[in-house]
Amino acid sequence: MNDYQTLALYQNICRSLFERHKLLFSLLLCTKILFGDNKIDPQEFRYLLGGPSGSIDPISNPADWLDDLEWVQVHKQLQYMDTNLPVFSGILDYFVNFHKKFKKIFDSPDPQDEPMPGEWDKKLNSFQKIILLKSIRADKVSLALQQYIIEQIGKQYVTPPTFRLDACYRDSSSVTPLIFVLSSGSDPIASFIKLVEEMEMGNRKQMISLGQG
Repeated sequence: MNDYQTLALYQNICRSLFERHKLLFSLLLCTKILFGDNKIDPQEFRYLLGGPSGSIDPISNPADWLDDLEWVQVHKQLQYMDTNLPVFSGILDYFVNFHKKFKKIFDSPDPQDEPMPGEWDKKLNSFQKIILLKSIRADKVSLALQQYIIEQIGKQYVTPPTFRLDACYRDSSSVTPLIFVLSSGSDPIASFIKLVEEMEMGNRKQMISLGQG
């Protein structure tokens, strides 16, 4: 029953979301479930969303494969993680001493699939690896989160259902109407007329223009 209700919620909510928001909703749904099972640390989750805060103690760039601006960003994140997230204790010193092991992740076209260097690959869980990935290749965090959602609750939660007007109609009633919130260029009229014809309800169709005077 839990599985059915969760999937039904996901599918119904996805009807009213733009494509760019659906992965975010999947992540929120997934993490809410995991929070209920005490499988995510709230402090780590806040860091993933908000990033580091406060000032840093600057040190020289140890990695010749990072420019100075990139190093500032990496250093700030690693120092915050080292200081505020217990599981990452020692990560800054490790990076400084073994930064070449992270270069493979930095250069990879699919860094989300690369193992973390040294003991960190076994020490960190899947969610914590995403946090570490964010400090090195933030551009691939969305793909890593997509894989994490599949791992935790299933592939069906990163594959939004195809919009079907007939399914929406079955969920409506005389007191629960369907309302289309249109974005630029969208026009549901053709789909609406097709459904009317398929249901042989042409004589019950009324159309009123609200934009033609």
